[in-house]
Amino acid sequence: MAEENRGGFGRGRDRGRGRGDRGRKGKGDKGGRDEWVPCTKLGRLVKDGKIKSLEEIFLFSLPIKEFQIVDHILGPALKDEVMQIRPVQKVTAAGQRTRFKTYIAVGDGDGHIGIGCKTANEVANAIRGAVINAKMNVIPIRRGYWGDKSGMPHTVPCKVTGKCGSVRARLIPAPRGSGIVASLIPKKLLTMAGIEDVYTSSTGHTRTRGNLAMAVYYALSKTYSYLSPDLWATTVLTSTPQQEFTDHLSKTNKRA
Repeated sequence: MAEENRGGFGRGRDRGRGRGDRGRKGKGDKGGRDEWVPCTKLGRLVKDGKIKSLEEIFLFSLPIKEFQIVDHILGPALKDEVMQIRPVQKVTAAGQRTRFKTYIAVGDGDGHIGIGCKTANEVANAIRGAVINAKMNVIPIRRGYWGDKSGMPHTVPCKVTGKCGSVRARLIPAPRGSGIVASLIPKKLLTMAGIEDVYTSSTGHTRTRGNLAMAVYYALSKTYSYLSPDLWATTVLTSTPQQEFTDHLSKTNKRA
């Protein structure tokens, strides 16, 4: 009874009541959870159909901040593959804390590939985060010929090298019909990138599969670094998509 006469300064017997509705908003609306609501201008343009290919994004070096952009453009053609799952430990005052580090590769088999890495307390969370990172790290792969330029491009256009940690991976063009001469991890990545014939060589501690996969990924990313004579033509750059569709963005911008 003493607390009731304190003039409202007491804690009260009903402390904490009246806040039970917090966090319940939208609990019954489960249907809209899968619907993508873009957060960036690029995402809005992709969802509205103004940008229909990743090449339009890569042409202006626009950063991809939402993994749904890649899902929307590539669709079911995008496949994912687990490169490595390994436990990592950290010594704390309470003992050892074990988490799981995962490397995931995604690709459509037609010139696009990405690799993501994620560490989490559970394997499922690590895989989910690595897939999201891999989709946001998708890059274009340039393919070329060995010898006669007949048919579709089938190999890397030139010798390229990538390095991660102590691992150094080298990709060498191969004649048509040679196949992918590589170990398990590089072979998976090159197949997902859409390369049919290539020779590979690697040095360093290649048993570290994560570094080996990243080295091959960095090597593939350099296929557009070397400009061969067929790419010497001047590229006329137009305005960026954000500038081109600025009127559309201003109309569809809904502020709460």
